[in-house]
Amino acid sequence: DRMSMHRTLCGRPALQLCRMFSSRSLPTLTLFTKDPCPLCDEAKELLQPFKHRFILQQVDISLPENRQWWDKYKWDIPVFHLNGQYLMKHGVDAALLDKLLQDIEKKNM
Repeated sequence: DRMSMHRTLCGRPALQLCRMFSSRSLPTLTLFTKDPCPLCDEAKELLQPFKHRFILQQVDISLPENRQWWDKYKWDIPVFHLNGQYLMKHGVDAALLDKLLQDIEKKNM
């Protein structure tokens, strides 16, 4: 019934779990991209299994305000930064991403 579901969802274990996740901030994965970018679309698909472990921020390098990134990455997209640091280019290295996310998650425990 509704009341028991409410107790289950809002009971002590759920609250502790909510506190644990809200107190820890997710890392930011930045994708440098443009439209169209078939390799970027493919990379985003490969990120799907990890999507709950980071916040995805996309930077369109073709916009005038992102000229510095255009100059740097126009021949290399997709390019990824994790928490502001260069991570990988030309695609997704899932093993590397998983390892680095695990390292961050261990620090946040």
